[in-house]
Amino acid sequence: MLGVQMVRVKGFVLTEKLLFKDGRIMFDWWDEIDESKEWQRFIFHLLSASYAVVSIVALVQLCRIQLRVSEYGWTTQKVFHLMNFIVNGLRAVLFGFYKSVFLVKSKALEMVLLDLPGLLFFSTYTLLVLFWAEIYHQARSLPINKLRPAYYSINGFIYFAQACLWISVRLSQSNLAVELSRLFISVISFCAALGFMIYGGRLFFMLRRFPIESRGRQRKLFEVGFVTGICCTCCLIRCIVSTLSANMNAGLDVLDHPILNLIYYMFVEILPSALVLFILRKLPPKRVSEQYHPIR
Repeated sequence: MLGVQMVRVKGFVLTEKLLFKDGRIMFDWWDEIDESKEWQRFIFHLLSASYAVVSIVALVQLCRIQLRVSEYGWTTQKVFHLMNFIVNGLRAVLFGFYKSVFLVKSKALEMVLLDLPGLLFFSTYTLLVLFWAEIYHQARSLPINKLRPAYYSINGFIYFAQACLWISVRLSQSNLAVELSRLFISVISFCAALGFMIYGGRLFFMLRRFPIESRGRQRKLFEVGFVTGICCTCCLIRCIVSTLSANMNAGLDVLDHPILNLIYYMFVEILPSALVLFILRKLPPKRVSEQYHPIR
């Protein structure tokens, strides 16, 4: 028995077929969208536009911060917004030219184009972990001189190891190197989630011990708690998906799976970035001029 229903969504016609087999209903609308060139173009351009919006928001916020405290140079907050602008802008360009990216002949080059923004995303958001670690160590009167070198060393090792894997994919042309690369992404995503849980959790519970009447306590609790939860969740999702992709020897970034790409990137990068930028939208306080003496 075969029933056919036509569904029109924003100018696209989707045929939903109900296949009755062994008393069960099977929907093949997912496959139909995956095979539709129009839906592919719509979904990938939607991803590109979404990344572009987040990138522009990060750039606008960076400009606002620079205008507010231009004399401070490149603070952690400014670098964080700059890296958000770069990461999301790069993703927007890649998804805007999705056919050229997904149909590139060299597997190694395709992996570089698709994995590099993910590594930059890791560096961007572990910068928050570094910032929180510095705050926590300063509050506990612990040394902080080794935190930044550790951040640079860890990121340097990750980029070096990933570059070696890309070279291995190019030279060996084997699936093993591809699977190792996906597992590597999974491992660093788990480590990022662990970093957020450790230092986000420490900072959150330290703030909770502050007196209730402390200025800004509630807002900081909200910021740290929500950002920790958001970043942990997106990193763990990336970890799980990358692990499954390696075990099943199936790539996520393929042209004929636009729905999977939409769901994955929305929950792993776009929504987390947008939410974090919204939560951390507050500008730093203006610096009081040395020639200005407030009324006491």
